[in-house]
Amino acid sequence: MNDAVSKTDMPPLLRTLSPALRGLERSLRNWLDAPHRYPLSTIHRATLEGLALDLHRQAEALDMDRPLLVILLMGGTGVGKSTLLNALAGDTIAPASFTRPTTRDPVVYYHEAIKPDRLDPALRNCRLVPHDRPELEQKVLVDTPDLDSNDLSNRDKLMQLLPIADIVLYVGSQEKYHDRLGWELFLQQRKRRAFAFILNKWDRCLLQSDSGVRPDVDLLRDLQAEGFPSPRLFRTCAQRWVDRTVNKGEAASELPEGEQFPELVQWLEMGLTRLEIEAIKARGVDQLLQHVRRTLADVSPPDLIGIAGRTCAAWSAVLAEEAATTSDVLLNTLEPYQCEMEHHFALEEQRRFHGIMGWYLHMFTRAKYVSSTLRERIPFLPHGQRNARAPASWDLSAVAKVCSDVAGNRDLDARGKALANKLLVTADDQGFPLDVLTEPVEARSALDWRQRYASILNEVLQQVERDWSKPTGLRRLLQGAVVWLGNWAPPVVLLAALIVLLWRYFNPSPASPAPSLADILLPFFIVLIVLGLLHILITLVLRLRWPAIRSEFRRRLEQRIRRELESTYAPVPGEVAQALRAEGRSIEKICAEATEVASWLHEREQLANIKDLYSN
Repeated sequence: MNDAVSKTDMPPLLRTLSPALRGLERSLRNWLDAPHRYPLSTIHRATLEGLALDLHRQAEALDMDRPLLVILLMGGTGVGKSTLLNALAGDTIAPASFTRPTTRDPVVYYHEAIKPDRLDPALRNCRLVPHDRPELEQKVLVDTPDLDSNDLSNRDKLMQLLPIADIVLYVGSQEKYHDRLGWELFLQQRKRRAFAFILNKWDRCLLQSDSGVRPDVDLLRDLQAEGFPSPRLFRTCAQRWVDRTVNKGEAASELPEGEQFPELVQWLEMGLTRLEIEAIKARGVDQLLQHVRRTLADVSPPDLIGIAGRTCAAWSAVLAEEAATTSDVLLNTLEPYQCEMEHHFALEEQRRFHGIMGWYLHMFTRAKYVSSTLRERIPFLPHGQRNARAPASWDLSAVAKVCSDVAGNRDLDARGKALANKLLVTADDQGFPLDVLTEPVEARSALDWRQRYASILNEVLQQVERDWSKPTGLRRLLQGAVVWLGNWAPPVVLLAALIVLLWRYFNPSPASPAPSLADILLPFFIVLIVLGLLHILITLVLRLRWPAIRSEFRRRLEQRIRRELESTYAPVPGEVAQALRAEGRSIEKICAEATEVASWLHEREQLANIKDLYSN
């Protein structure tokens, strides 16, 4: 007795859990509201939203020194739920009928000391019937609509009330103790809620069924098969107790053998003490937390770090192949402009020369390309076959953009989409889930790749130009010597020839008479010969020819495109895997919070004998 009193007088542990449940609810809702890389199905989202609502309800229900125990009467049509509530109340508080569904609005039987605002919002909308029985002060009995009602609104009312029930009194009769709808609902809720079973109209159950097994024996056998080692079953004749109350003194001897309505009343009034109430509450919260952990485990993303590494390695070959093909497409688009490119590099080359050599190279280049200019201006002259129109003003960035646009229209735009599909197929072969990879891969394939290819083409052209115009080592010395000769040899030769000519003019002699016109023009011919020789030397040493640089240009272009593709696509699997790992850690954190809260409940749950109310 002292031990029982000591247990009953224990501090209200459950109230201390209310803030913890609110914190867990906030964590769960924050996770639900956050963006998710791993897809969350509609079913799982709805389940987690419902669990968050259940956590809120439990936190509100436990935020008091003496929490209320909600006992729900559930059963099919005509089993006598309302009659049972009337018998328990000792008065007619719920309409009853033997032939059709009668309970449309749920009836809530609660102690008058409880303010209605302490009741769950789902109960406040029901028909409230207060009482003054002190032994039921912490208990709230709820009569619900028939679960097999043809009126769907009645079923909806039952489903709205079921989540707030701590104990479900599953009421059956000889005809409806194992009907399909009720049994399926029981199987869904058996681990979440405490269940006690009532076989009403017991006087009709004493007759054996066609199988020769009494309904109570059959029901107990099925309950044990579903994990109830010692199910709590009461056999009642509720209508006789109602009649007894009305008639004021019906003899107890008229009750059939084995009738247990008094035991039911005693269990509700005396068996469910504060200790049992808190244990049932603790068990309900514990089952809720288990449901939360199971659902979060179902939506937890897999660890894809290892798969991401294998996917990146497999993508490397695909991206290398794409870089080679793309460089060929761009190079073929650039081929028609090789004459213009040589012209461009020749003009850049002329900037290194000045004076006579610079003037000579400028005039020679204009004379060389005048024929192509005439072709553009005179319509009846034959034009070279061009796959693209040359830009009006030649510069590397302009021709790179034109080539990129032409290549995009011709092939590269379609190849970009095909590359995304190829990468996804390769990832699927490595076991990477496509539902988390498709969106980021397609987002990268939708980038402005024409602009990127134009930038790469321009970058490589400028690199070639820099390497050619600013070489290193022996080639730099050789080019410097040629430039120095080109800048200084012509004026020195011209000056020397003019000095010789002036000397002969001012100092004639019989051996060297006065210079003739041919002698006067001779210095200029000498300079032209020197310019020609230097031009040949410049062409051999400095002149940039497209065929000479094509292979090197393609190699550099392919390397640069590959780097661009790899920097864009290769990080995707790792980024997705890291994002999923972060989501998984968030889920693990919520599960750890739920486990910590559940550990607080374990001791209180073990103190009371309530195992027979739950399935294993």
